[in-house]
Amino acid sequence: MTQVDDLSRSLVPFDQNSSVIVVVEMSESSWLAAGQVPGIERLPLKKLEPDPIALLRLVERWRDEAVKVGNAIERIALAFEAGRDGFWLARWLERRGIEVHVVHSTSVAVSREHRRAKTDRLDTAMLMRVFLGWLRGERGHCGMVAVPTLEEEDARRPSRERESLVSERTRIINRMKAILAWLGIRSFNPKLRKAVQRLDGLRTPDGLPLLPNTIDELRRDMARLAMVCEQIKAIEKARLARLEQEPAAGPHAMVRLIASIIGIGIETADMLAQEVLSRNLRDRRAVARYAGLTGAPDESGSKRRQKGLAKAGNARVRRGLIQLAWRFLRFQKDSALAQWYRARTEGPTAARKTKMIVALARKLLIALWRLSTVGEIPDGVMLRQPA
Repeated sequence: MTQVDDLSRSLVPFDQNSSVIVVVEMSESSWLAAGQVPGIERLPLKKLEPDPIALLRLVERWRDEAVKVGNAIERIALAFEAGRDGFWLARWLERRGIEVHVVHSTSVAVSREHRRAKTDRLDTAMLMRVFLGWLRGERGHCGMVAVPTLEEEDARRPSRERESLVSERTRIINRMKAILAWLGIRSFNPKLRKAVQRLDGLRTPDGLPLLPNTIDELRRDMARLAMVCEQIKAIEKARLARLEQEPAAGPHAMVRLIASIIGIGIETADMLAQEVLSRNLRDRRAVARYAGLTGAPDESGSKRRQKGLAKAGNARVRRGLIQLAWRFLRFQKDSALAQWYRARTEGPTAARKTKMIVALARKLLIALWRLSTVGEIPDGVMLRQPA
């Protein structure tokens, strides 16, 4: 049976007398390492250059110090917060026999004082406290991030690059429309194939042609737009080629299964499979929590209110699911999920559609998770007929 990613607490027995505990506060210019070494009363603290070899030598030195005072070291556990550096250091240290854990940054509780002190030294002390609690198997101290393999991270790059390029395409188009609107021209569509040829024929409401600097700027924007569109098409073409070459390999089979639902395209299916559905999450609550589609209640005394979505999960998955939920209502009108949504948004006492669409997105994600894990097709959902 596959082990699920229950990273809220450690399941390994923890013996503090035979374990060297190290936490690292990482930044772009330096690393600050703090340790807890058995048999050493002081709590060692060392500032390093961003160098993994220097960090490994420091950990080995602390282990040798513990051995010299008569402690048999059986475990070296190191932790750092997830951030800009990603997971390369975790994989590098694991290959050298170090047990590495990556702490989810938002899971570490901090003081709510308005002018609290914040330094790297204090951050390492806080990280050490929550890491020790996690190692003891106590819930609520912090949550760990599952360290992906290099292949898993590489598989997510096409979807993320395409999303960035689509945003860039929208930015360029909006910029060109703003320039033309400044001149009083609103009927020109920069996305047309012959848009470049039509620039010379544009006229302002006064019948004047565009000035040379404006035309040159628009031509450069159109050149950038054409390049971005070509890159988007190249990514989509490469993805389809990989799906055809390895239709049943790893997440590719999951992508094809999800894309068989009418209303879900290859791009959405690939994003969901690579970002969330291929992870071994514990249950349906963990799936919704990973996407940030759970509520944030605020209760104190007689005060009861909801602050909206927690938004602590994967923002890319959350945005895609909200868009998919609206599309799902259009293409799967007879499904049980669509009927559930309409029953609560129609009539004089209906709930707001924008609020219920979030609930539909959460239910849809769980339904897709069950489809990809146990093969359970959602009630009333229509599938594409195989070609």
